[in-house]
Amino acid sequence: MSIKNFKKNISPFWLLFKQYWISDEKWPACGLLAIVIILNLISVYLMLKLTDWYNEFYTILQNYSYKDFWYSAGKFTVIAFLLILLAVYALYLQQMLQIRWRTWMTNNILNKWLHNKVYYQLQNSNYITDNPDQRIQEDIDLFVKLTLNLGIGLFKQIVILIAFIALLWQLSGSFSFSVGTHHLVIPGFMVWITLIYSFFGTFITHKVGHQLINLNFNQQKYEADFRFSLMRLRENSECIAFYHGEASENLSFKNRFFNIITNFRSIMNRQKILTGMTVSYSQIAVILPLLIAAPRYFGETLPIGWFIQISTVFGRVQDALSYLVDSYTNIAEWLSVIQRLDTFNTHINNVSAIESLLQIKPADNLILKNLSIDLPNGKNIINNLNLHLAAHDDLIITGASGCGKSTLLRTLAQIWPFSQGTISIAPDSIMFLPQKPYLPLGSLRNALYYPQHDIQDNDAALEKVLYLCKLDKFINQLETIKDWSQILSLGEQQRLAFARILLNAPQWLFLDESTSALDEPTEEYIYTMLKSELPEITIISVGHRSTLLKHHKYKLTLYGSDKYNLSMIQSIQ
Repeated sequence: MSIKNFKKNISPFWLLFKQYWISDEKWPACGLLAIVIILNLISVYLMLKLTDWYNEFYTILQNYSYKDFWYSAGKFTVIAFLLILLAVYALYLQQMLQIRWRTWMTNNILNKWLHNKVYYQLQNSNYITDNPDQRIQEDIDLFVKLTLNLGIGLFKQIVILIAFIALLWQLSGSFSFSVGTHHLVIPGFMVWITLIYSFFGTFITHKVGHQLINLNFNQQKYEADFRFSLMRLRENSECIAFYHGEASENLSFKNRFFNIITNFRSIMNRQKILTGMTVSYSQIAVILPLLIAAPRYFGETLPIGWFIQISTVFGRVQDALSYLVDSYTNIAEWLSVIQRLDTFNTHINNVSAIESLLQIKPADNLILKNLSIDLPNGKNIINNLNLHLAAHDDLIITGASGCGKSTLLRTLAQIWPFSQGTISIAPDSIMFLPQKPYLPLGSLRNALYYPQHDIQDNDAALEKVLYLCKLDKFINQLETIKDWSQILSLGEQQRLAFARILLNAPQWLFLDESTSALDEPTEEYIYTMLKSELPEITIISVGHRSTLLKHHKYKLTLYGSDKYNLSMIQSIQ
């Protein structure tokens, strides 16, 4: 890997990594990490003792010392028990750290994603991120888990390398050979053999497996796209059924699944080569130290314990040096996770940095001064709009599709950043209703009070608003937990949204074609009922029906860009 590519991968990792370790939770996290490191250090020390035991035990077997055999077996039992205990608690505490880190990181990115409607802005900007749900749910978990596994594993292997390479140097002795008249001696020759062997294996593994990084990145994307398309069918099952769109959806599913299979076959082919190489590498490493040590063993009549010990020590050193080889698949996955999280995090930061030139001021009336609204691509749709609307002066906004009616409401709701000018309005008594209401998963009571957190048990108030909104057949189902967006028709969902209005009693209400699914008599009833139950309310509606005119005092017609007309309804009729 070149220096440029190394920096390309390390820099995003460091930005993701350091956030938790400089946070308020850094000291408990450092404490847990320190304990895990200490436990691993102790286990390495016991591994050294275990290699000495191999020498001792097999020498006892060679000498047929029955008495020493049982003592040595007891010694092994103690060492093995301690190693098991250390391994269990090292893993347990590492997973505890993993939970804490993932929790903090998930909360942090959720806060950034939800802050100032970033989740919404991402869909309406040039920083579109595919499957943000996967980034938050899956990729954060993989990042934390793989970072800890690879990091702590690398640390442990480095300690093993330092500890065992000195022992291997001591045990392997010198290798002597003659070249012509010159007699050469290589001290610690088995150390040099394992260094050369491990370097060769790491180099070949990288050459074979580096393409897995991009392949794993694409695989996660294709899997998420396929899962999202299946979820979309479930959410829009009725619409698809009406259109008889099963064949079209099936073709779409198969195309997305084809991407998964095609990419996975590429992973299989690359993994096949990599697995063949790594398995061969591991199997050769079993016999290699025995072949190298055999001449000295037979030539110097050394005890078999030495033969077993040097083979074990060589294996430990070779495993430590081959850590990157054995972990290459995990490293490839880890790097692809870093790329996905870094892209998501960068897009969130970029969207958060977009500064709206819109000025918001408190006022009793609705006042728009020099309001201009653009699309994300820079195209202007409303220019220099000026409006002064007093309380109780209900307004209907009309115009051809695409002229900016809904975008004007988004701007008034302060969720559209591509705007400038001044908006003056009462800040604490506003409510917006989109055309399709959102119903959260849970009980009908939760759906009625959404987005309030403190759910009240005032059943009398709920029964009243359900009755007023012609939803009284659901009065006995307030605690029923269902997917209400699938149970209720769109018209019932819109009426439920008006029930929320009655519960919240705002002074200013903005409706974006919020009665489009209602028949005209029901629409007439809803508007009349609102004015009767909430006499202080001011309604600003976006709609196309002429039947809405009677419920408003003024009409604002948008024609695109700087062309608009404001007039009283009475002068029109």
